Amino acid sequence: MSLSFGISPALVTPFAEGKVDVQRLAHHAKDCLARGCRTATIFGTTGEGPSVGAAERERVAKDLINLGILPEQLVEGVIACSLEEAAYSTGQALRRGAHAVLLAPPFYFRPVPDEAVFAWYAAVFEAVGSDLRDVILYHIPGMTGVPLSHAVIARLIERYPHAIRGVKDSACDAEATFALLKAFPHLDILVGDETYLGRACAAGAAGSICGVANILPEAVIALAESGHDDPRVVALVQEITRHPVVPMVKALVAYTKGDRVWAAPRPPLPALDQQSIAQAVALLEPFGLSATAIKQP
Repeated sequence: MSLSFGISPALVTPFAEGKVDVQRLAHHAKDCLARGCRTATIFGTTGEGPSVGAAERERVAKDLINLGILPEQLVEGVIACSLEEAAYSTGQALRRGAHAVLLAPPFYFRPVPDEAVFAWYAAVFEAVGSDLRDVILYHIPGMTGVPLSHAVIARLIERYPHAIRGVKDSACDAEATFALLKAFPHLDILVGDETYLGRACAAGAAGSICGVANILPEAVIALAESGHDDPRVVALVQEITRHPVVPMVKALVAYTKGDRVWAAPRPPLPALDQQSIAQAVALLEPFGLSATAIKQP
C-alpha cells in the first residue's frame, strides 16, 4: 500500500539533568529513520511538547540539524496557547525547511466555540505570512479539550487552500476517523491510535504520527502498509493506555535501549512503578525483544 505520508514516530524526549539531551535525541531519530520511518516528529504530545518552551524547541531543532538530520526529515510540533508563541515557532520551523508543522489548538480557555478556534488558527496563519505551508492540524481533544470540527477544518481549507497538509487524528475514535477520511479525501489524515491504524490506512489514511513507532517502527510500518491491524500492537497499546501514556512510552524506550535516562519525564508528569512497566515490557516479547540491561545515567 502506498502511503502519502508514511510513519513518523512521535519522538519521546530524553532529559539529562533537566535539559533536553540532544545527542540522545538525534541518535534515536536517526535510528527510527534508518528503520523505515519517513520523518521524525519532535515535541508532540509524546515528546512532552507543552513542557518545552519556544527557545528550547528552537535550539534543539537547530542542534538536530547540525547533528546530521535533514530539516525535511523533521515534523515539528507546536503546542502553545499564545498566538505569539504559536506563530513564532511555526514560522521558524517552516523557514528551517521542516517537512511539516503539527499545530495544536489553544488549550487553556475552554470550552471554545468553532468560531474562536477558527479565529485563533487564522491569526496564527496570518502572522506566519508567506512562509505558511504544510500545516497538520492536531485533533487531540482528550488533551487539549478543544476539538477540531469538520466545519473548522473546511473553513481553514477554504481560507488557506495551500496551507493545510492534513489532520492528525488522536481522538482514538475509529468511527470518527473514518468519517474524517470520507469528508476530506484530499487531506493527509494521520491516525494517532495504532489499534486501528491498519484498517484506517486501508480506507485511505496517509499514515501516522504515533508513540509506538519509538519502540517498534517496523511493526507499525508493516500494519500501515498491509492495511491489517496487528493484535500484538493492539494488546501493547491497551496496556500502555492503562497508565500515564508518555511516562510508559518513555519507560519502554528506556528498556529497549538499555538506558535509564530515557525513562525520566519532565515535571509535572510522574514516573511509573516497576511492576507497571514490567507488565508492558512483557508485551514486547512477541516482537522478539528480550530483556536489556538498563545502564545508569
